[in-house]
Amino acid sequence: MATTRIWDKDNEHVLAFKRSVAGNQSCLPLVKYMLSILIGLATYPKKIMKNKILCGDSLEVLKDFEDNYFDSVVTDPPYGLAFMGKKWDYDVPQVELWKEVYRVLKPGGHILSFAGSRTYHRMAVNIEDAGFEIRDMLGWLYGSGFPKSHNIGHKVEKYKGWGTALKPAHEPIVMARKPFNTSVAENVLTHGTGGINIDECRVGIDENDPNHRHNSSQGNSGKNSMFGVGGHKGSLQSQGRFPANIIHDGSEEVLEIFPETTSGKMSSKHTRHTDESPHGIYGKFDINHPLGETYGDSGTAARFFYCAKASKAERGNKNNHPTVKPIKLMEYLVRLVTPKEGIVLEPFAGSGTTLIACKQQGFNYIGIEREQEYCDIAEARLKGVQIQGTLFWKTQSTIKQKATKT
Repeated sequence: MATTRIWDKDNEHVLAFKRSVAGNQSCLPLVKYMLSILIGLATYPKKIMKNKILCGDSLEVLKDFEDNYFDSVVTDPPYGLAFMGKKWDYDVPQVELWKEVYRVLKPGGHILSFAGSRTYHRMAVNIEDAGFEIRDMLGWLYGSGFPKSHNIGHKVEKYKGWGTALKPAHEPIVMARKPFNTSVAENVLTHGTGGINIDECRVGIDENDPNHRHNSSQGNSGKNSMFGVGGHKGSLQSQGRFPANIIHDGSEEVLEIFPETTSGKMSSKHTRHTDESPHGIYGKFDINHPLGETYGDSGTAARFFYCAKASKAERGNKNNHPTVKPIKLMEYLVRLVTPKEGIVLEPFAGSGTTLIACKQQGFNYIGIEREQEYCDIAEARLKGVQIQGTLFWKTQSTIKQKATKT
């Protein structure tokens, strides 16, 4: 049970009072009674703080929170690139900050932190040095980047056409987890954290989209059936494709880098062996996702990855923050690592996009932002946000494209 920060200061007065009456035995029962009340008040559980923006330095503000308070961390911190000359972007967050984040995150809790392509290594190393286990790197692909390249040819004629930088088209995301000493199952039961929400983050399917089809494979109850005993046939794989560590914005620039592909259709006569094979290398089939449920579609390979498009009006009124992320992107990320009714920490709230994503998805949140200007913008943006009727994502089409059945 955590104590409030003011207890240390009050404790000095309590100890002084106790010393002053130590020689008077008749006062001791009263002293003990008063001390029990004061200690009880000091150690009384704090009221859960949630759905607030706190203006201040994250390193200091987080000290007001008890250990293992948050369920996940989804953040877009400074990249250390001095972007547009902003003072807050002159360095990546230091290890001391991430240690404080580590302390307030539950065991098994995940952190998803954006980073710059040039400074990702520093971000990842600082997070790891704070105690986190690096689990993956996600890639956010977008087509709206603007090259900041110096044209050398303006100064040196023979180097006409040479520059100093490429057009930015991706941002890496550190995916890390706070270690725990038990099994994943035990930790999930204890803290609700440790896993990622695969099924609620599958790449969406629209039953009317020609990219997807009803599976025509014929199941049977034979021992070597590809669907196992009992069979399974004619079902629509409605849950979607398994989420990958690539996310894109669906822009023409991004779609052009993906090749046209055709996904094969599993024949009804095709048999796959599992643990009844000589070596059992594939293990057991998951009866909820039988391997016979193939798509048999064609089109750009971008359809294999989640698409997070930004709306034109997404910035809202008077939002001048220079590094705003699409709300759909942040919704996807908080949904991926946050348990139902969990509290998300965003220690670099900026103009509040992560907090808006949490609110729209039905999650609780705490946002911390040092700049008062951005705190005000975030507050204004949050006032106009409605909580969605359901907590999690509805199956949806992620990109529209012309496709034909194979």
